[in-house]
Amino acid sequence: MERVLADELGQDLTKLAAEEKQRLLSRLLARLAHEIRNPLSSLAIHVQLLEEDMAQASPPLVAKSAGRFEIIRSELLRLENLMRQFLSLAAPSAVDLHPVEVAEIVGYVCELLRPEAATRGIEVVMRVPDGLPSLTADPAQLKQALINLVINAIQAIERNGRIEVDARADPAAGAFFLRVSDDGPGVSGEKRSAIFEPFFTTKSEGSGLGLWIVQQIATAHRGLATVEDRPGGGAAFTLQLPYAPGRAADPESHG
Repeated sequence: MERVLADELGQDLTKLAAEEKQRLLSRLLARLAHEIRNPLSSLAIHVQLLEEDMAQASPPLVAKSAGRFEIIRSELLRLENLMRQFLSLAAPSAVDLHPVEVAEIVGYVCELLRPEAATRGIEVVMRVPDGLPSLTADPAQLKQALINLVINAIQAIERNGRIEVDARADPAAGAFFLRVSDDGPGVSGEKRSAIFEPFFTTKSEGSGLGLWIVQQIATAHRGLATVEDRPGGGAAFTLQLPYAPGRAADPESHG
């Protein structure tokens, strides 16, 4: 990724500090965002036209396609929100706060990525208890953070494994804990401190941006993104988010 950035911006990055790399990354992503936004707008228009055409089809076909159109619209919206975020990567993104049902967010992410995981022989398991309180958060950004974490886990395992996505609330800390754990190779101690930095990746598929975006989203919500090795092998990434960003969670309460 550093080579791509160097080629695009015409600069040698090997001696630059992390802050300078982040500034250069912001420039590149802003450029990419502007280039991608136009085809996204065109796609949204043609999806709407296709829906209008499909409305005249047989009722069974209309019913069958409704769910697929909903996923397409949701993913287009997520990409648009991601483009907005890329345009403001020099600092943590502003958040559009709403009451969020965590179970719905986790369920959506698991259903979205389960087919991709299944092609690799990877099982995605959702563990969310009943009766969780609502979380005040930006639903699009929270969805993006979890998608990035699950994709990271899929890429870490590569073939044949298991991913668990669980959530719990800690009323005493006023915080939610959303965890994505896998049975992949784990994250060694020397890499743990750098894994959320831009460009850093240990995988052939990784761009080095996914986990950094997770950290940006956590920071924008006055929360934390952490990683630890699991006792039985693999890694566990945790998002610790306050019930509401106005009430920051106590970092010492993580567990």
